[in-house]
Amino acid sequence: MLSSGSARGFSLVELMVAVSVLAILTAMALPNFTTWIRNSRVRTVAEALQAGARLAQAEAQRRTQTVVFFRTDSKDCDITSTANADGPYWQIRSVPNPLMTNDVAEAVQCGVLTDVSAGVSLTSQVTVGTSAPVSLAALCFGGDGRQSSMADPTGIGANCTAGAARYLVAPDTTHAENRRLRVDVSLSGAIRLCDPDKASTAPDGCR
Repeated sequence: MLSSGSARGFSLVELMVAVSVLAILTAMALPNFTTWIRNSRVRTVAEALQAGARLAQAEAQRRTQTVVFFRTDSKDCDITSTANADGPYWQIRSVPNPLMTNDVAEAVQCGVLTDVSAGVSLTSQVTVGTSAPVSLAALCFGGDGRQSSMADPTGIGANCTAGAARYLVAPDTTHAENRRLRVDVSLSGAIRLCDPDKASTAPDGCR
């Protein structure tokens, strides 16, 4: 049986050593944790963008009519929202068929991109043939799921230009450990999330 005199706690020196070791370990882990958070935000935005574009394409095929996917500054999910290539939100809107009476535009679904992911930038462009890339504010999908060109669909204030569309998602700060991601939408409607910093032969590299 132990005597009461044998029971003891940590001495002040031992406690200070333990706290110092914990502080060192925390300082070593903090940069990696910060990088992980930053890269997670990039992936969250990229996956939200990919999901929105695929949903727009699926909706166009379901309705067998044109649907427009666009970025916007408005968080209101209604047909008064207009397009902005730098907008933090996205909207899917049906484009009325002129051959059908009483067919009106409808805000099918909306979502958020960079508004909830601080420190993430999102740029987009579309290239047609050998022309220079231009800013991309809207994508139109026809009833067959392919991209289509359309002037100012439903009055969003931007045109749909069918071509090789690219959305680049990247951290605002530049570090070697940071990862960029890209969402590519081909003319035929193939939508792919890839890593532009990996070789094109890699499974997740951009072609």
